Amino acid sequence: MGRRPIQLELRPRTWGGQRRGAGRKPSGRKVGVPHRARPGHDARHPVHVTLRAFHGLPSLRTEPLFPAVRHGLSQASRNGLRVLHFSVQRDHVHLLVEALDVRALSRGLQGLAIRIAKRVNRVLARRGRVWADRFHARALRTPREVRNALIYILQNWRKHLRVTRGLDWRSSAIWFQGWAVPFGLTKGTCPVVGARTWLAAVGWRRLGLIHPDERPASARRRRLIPRVRMT
Repeated sequence: MGRRPIQLELRPRTWGGQRRGAGRKPSGRKVGVPHRARPGHDARHPVHVTLRAFHGLPSLRTEPLFPAVRHGLSQASRNGLRVLHFSVQRDHVHLLVEALDVRALSRGLQGLAIRIAKRVNRVLARRGRVWADRFHARALRTPREVRNALIYILQNWRKHLRVTRGLDWRSSAIWFQGWAVPFGLTKGTCPVVGARTWLAAVGWRRLGLIHPDERPASARRRRLIPRVRMT
């Protein structure tokens, strides 16, 4: 007489969740901007944008790289995107921009990044990536946020360089009309455009013009300031 068959339990085939040790291993570098869909954009809100350069490139503030970056910025205000202010640091660029909608914001900044990358590569006689990852964008919804962003962008060199006075010539500071102290400068051709939103043109001024000795908030203080999502 044969053995009686044993009924085995049949388990449905499902995904069992994340396995320990799975996925990309840490590289030791700062994680970039997540590749997820961009949120919507309100044309009334200026946007603080950051572009980070690829690791290993020379400083973007040096000659002749800075003129290449500045030329790209001067051609960026088109098709619904407006570049109001900028600062170029060693390995990143800060921008204050306005845009008609999320499409104009994304397409305009993508075109700007490509335009600058081509010029930088031409100057360096190289090929390859210039930007480390996608641009980071933060909508500014209040006069206080716009004023803080202006200080952060125009005075960003004070975070990275040991300077105490003067203006950053690797930024749009010499064309800025909101200083509390007048500057008599030979400005040349302005690469940025004037603001059209109430927040960037009028609103922030109600909190007072910016003194050239003001500095960006410390990292600890910025963590205490609530961040506002783009909607």
